[in-house]
Amino acid sequence: MIRHILLLTALLAGPALAAEPLAPPGAPASAFPKPDRPVAEIVAPQWSSEAERDKAGEFDAVARGMGIAPGETVADIGAGSGYYVTRLSPRVGPGGRVLAEDVTPAYLASLELRVKGLDNVTVVRGEAHDPRLPAASVDAAILVHMYHEIAQPFGLLHNLASAMRPGGRVGIVDADDIPSRHGTPPALLRCELAAAGYRETGFHPLKGGAYLAVFAAPAPEDRPRPEAIRPCRDTATAR
Repeated sequence: MIRHILLLTALLAGPALAAEPLAPPGAPASAFPKPDRPVAEIVAPQWSSEAERDKAGEFDAVARGMGIAPGETVADIGAGSGYYVTRLSPRVGPGGRVLAEDVTPAYLASLELRVKGLDNVTVVRGEAHDPRLPAASVDAAILVHMYHEIAQPFGLLHNLASAMRPGGRVGIVDADDIPSRHGTPPALLRCELAAAGYRETGFHPLKGGAYLAVFAAPAPEDRPRPEAIRPCRDTATAR
């Protein structure tokens, strides 16, 4: 146990290392119901060029909407190409941490190369239903243009909640569209987050038909039991 704690401390305190999970497994994917919606394929680590995203002010809008401040620990779930990671690093500063989590080996390898020299960034290998982050370690988590690709959203949200500190917030950026067109209708998103025990605290339209939805994560003891979660009906795709 002591060795495990020392390993986690070293990973969180030092520069990016070879991507490994930072915590033991949470609840298994098999414990949760499947979502009542299509799941989009992972097609690319980013949806638009970084220059276009900067021109649209995407990062600044999301960082403001999330209230991300110096000294915080922020987890980028599905960090992909590292667009947010490299911008979060100076925003949280030397007293903060950025956990760049992904599940795709090629993305993780690219992230490790990109964040060399960013001493407040740690690259994390998670699982599709479990980010594998230490308990009560994260102030804010972002999931950018990838929620529609999560095959087991209830498992991911359940396991992510245990990593959030009290008052921790989760921001989801997605397109206002159906999952097969790489988006999530806001009504469906709200229903799935509520089913996992999350409470919406903010909603911000973004340029290009996207949005940022912000939620308060439930305390671990307040999470619904996996077997009690009921999938939300995807009426948008049916239309």
